[in-house]
Amino acid sequence: MSGDRTRKEFERREVLEFVGALGLLSLAAPIRARAASSSKKQYGPGASDTEIKIGNIMPYSGPVSAYAAIGKIEDAYFKLINDQGGVNGRKISFISYDDAYSPPKTFEQARKLVEDDNVLLVFNSLGTPTNSAIHSYMNQKKVPQLFVATGATKWNDPKHFPWTMGWQPSYQAEGRIYAKYILKEKPNGKIAILYQDDDYGKDYVKGLKDGLGSKAGAMVVGEQAYQTTEPVVDSEVVRLQATGADVFFNVATPKFAAQAIVKVSDIGWKPLHILNNVSASIGSVLKPAGFDHAQGIVSAAYMKDPTDAQWKSAPDMVAWNSFMDKHMPGSDKTDANFVYGYSVARTMIQVLQQCGDDLTRENIMAQAAHLTNYEPGLLLPGIAINTSPTDFAPIEQLQLMKFEGQSWQLFGDVMSGQSEG
Repeated sequence: MSGDRTRKEFERREVLEFVGALGLLSLAAPIRARAASSSKKQYGPGASDTEIKIGNIMPYSGPVSAYAAIGKIEDAYFKLINDQGGVNGRKISFISYDDAYSPPKTFEQARKLVEDDNVLLVFNSLGTPTNSAIHSYMNQKKVPQLFVATGATKWNDPKHFPWTMGWQPSYQAEGRIYAKYILKEKPNGKIAILYQDDDYGKDYVKGLKDGLGSKAGAMVVGEQAYQTTEPVVDSEVVRLQATGADVFFNVATPKFAAQAIVKVSDIGWKPLHILNNVSASIGSVLKPAGFDHAQGIVSAAYMKDPTDAQWKSAPDMVAWNSFMDKHMPGSDKTDANFVYGYSVARTMIQVLQQCGDDLTRENIMAQAAHLTNYEPGLLLPGIAINTSPTDFAPIEQLQLMKFEGQSWQLFGDVMSGQSEG
């Protein structure tokens, strides 16, 4: 018993130190009070003895509606948790709104969730430009903007934005990994880049150029930005081919990534084709584009591909398949968004379990910042979630893969894309 008390006191001190480190000194007194009376339940807005309100914003319509699968499986998973008795006896009320990937709409929906619905937190809202629109608002309101569904580097800034945390690897880190591969395979290559004209696209481009180092200026021979309001990106691809590039970096969301894959094939361009991870889904990108057009494309992964036979008997994949059959019948299991949504939802449940009876917004962030070698399932071997009060980047490793036949084939080692500078 004395050992348990010592451990609990240490954990309370860690939480207290974390809050102080984030400059939230006004919160220190309530946390000390909780430490002195650990049996007392503590609730923030949206939490009670029976309920935990979680807000979410997804593009159920609009140019990136392929990502709607994420919100759908999160809703199904939380319903399963409720059917099993909830989290520490509390049922989850998952309130998910559509923003059509429009930043003004995102802000409107965030205000509705925070000020009208009084949610405890906003979880896994999707998109870089959309989350950027609510970044300051969520931090001013001191409402967790937790495990955002975007790999922008800016989400890992606990000093200035202590209420925002990412989940997936950063786009810059991924870009640096591709740079390492290009320098090995085509050290004198000419690179053409298609990218979405926002922080998401620019983060990938920066990561690639940083990874190329002094060779970036000579190797990058063409860049074409597109807007999500454009119907197609065909003309951008044609202009990039005209540069004479033999490497094509496809930094696009699913709809436009698929268009680019088709156009590259149609015009007879045969570059080393690198596709960003956010559009590596077989179900929502490669299958619509046509497997014959996608052969040899290189990407990177941090999660298991449900179409990869080597994971068929893995316990986490067996559990995921069972969940899909029972709770998402008829859904396309080749869509990697269902894998992503399932795993991030499990991470959210882990944080809530760690919170125990202290369901305040402050403790949500404190527990999210104390995940150690957590494996929610479906991450590649060698990859686990780790956070700390000074590191809000839960996943920081990826492995390269090549599309062959009708599936991705992993190759090489699990790599970190962290900056060496």
